Amino acid sequence: MNYVRAILCITIFFVESVAAQNTGYTGFWARTAGKLPALAYGLGEDRLGGAKMGYLDTSVLLKVVDTAKSMFQVQLSKNHFAYIDKQFIVVDTTALDKPLTPFPYTSNSIIAKGDSLFDYVSIRLPEKLPYKSWMDINPSKINIDIYGVASNTNWITQLSSLQEVKNVYYHQVEDDVLRVTIELQHKQHWGYALSYGAKGLELMVRRQPQKLDLNTMIVAIDAGHGGTNVGASGICTNVQEKNATLLFAKALEQHLRDAGVENLIMTRGSDSSFDNKDRILWLQAQLPHVVISLHLNSSGSPLINGTSTYYKHIGFRPLTQTILARMLELGLNEFGNVGSFNFALSQPTEFPSCLVEIAFLSNLDDEQKIINPDFHKDVAKKIHAGLQDWLKRVER
Repeated sequence: MNYVRAILCITIFFVESVAAQNTGYTGFWARTAGKLPALAYGLGEDRLGGAKMGYLDTSVLLKVVDTAKSMFQVQLSKNHFAYIDKQFIVVDTTALDKPLTPFPYTSNSIIAKGDSLFDYVSIRLPEKLPYKSWMDINPSKINIDIYGVASNTNWITQLSSLQEVKNVYYHQVEDDVLRVTIELQHKQHWGYALSYGAKGLELMVRRQPQKLDLNTMIVAIDAGHGGTNVGASGICTNVQEKNATLLFAKALEQHLRDAGVENLIMTRGSDSSFDNKDRILWLQAQLPHVVISLHLNSSGSPLINGTSTYYKHIGFRPLTQTILARMLELGLNEFGNVGSFNFALSQPTEFPSCLVEIAFLSNLDDEQKIINPDFHKDVAKKIHAGLQDWLKRVER
């Protein structure tokens, strides 16, 4: 396996070298590989990198057209481009002679059905093509743009076994971009997974729980950082973020257990290293109903303080709003409810999630709260109350 990977890396280097000669970059065909390959809108200049379009499945066909730093630029369709880290690209050796001029594939039928746990939408395609997806609200929808596709979909079959999916339809929004829209029955988004199966792109839609009771749900608690990933440090006590988040996580776990929440999972229970991508893959396998990720903020200015909550996907915002409202009852200043957050743990679409930046380690007053065990318990109570408020507002 390592030998094959080495050969592919050499091939990439060779293809890049040839492409860069004289007349500029001519490009090549490639496939996605590795853990959670992601497309980005741009190169990005801050610590979170370029704003992500979303994760892709492995073996997705991409047309590499340029290189910049550690990224390849890829052409998704005639008018759409993106960037991807070079570590997630392998040359498609079967397509070295394939012309790079754009041409669309054609879609086939769409089938939507449910089983005992989930709803599914299957979009028949002849190739693993790039895509992006996003959530809409009011009304609740999942949208999928598939690049390099012209529609030949002449029927959409929707079976009576569907429970969360309300309607499925598509639009050819550009000559080579197909948009599939999935309307949902409920206002609250509960998550979805998107990957390629044997016959095309497969969407798995999670249903709203029949009983909106936290005691019957799987709740995941993520203590940010850990092990070699120290995070921020306090300005007075030098307390490390990785240690403080673990204390907050354990306080939340204990409080929820005392309140009758039995199905609790922790990404870590000790000072251990757990790569963010591995955390995501583990959480995706566990499929919790909700994820709470605990962090501590830091700033170059010691005057900045307060608490904040974060989300990436608009369908998960209500959870972050109710938790922030409860956190403010602790007398903390409001740093805000932040959307489109580009942090790794906020990227998954499979479950509602809320990243909580409890307070600022770089502010003296906040730091004194952070090291107080009573404050750990108070934060746990407020997060629990925020979770309950969220469930009360979910429309049945």
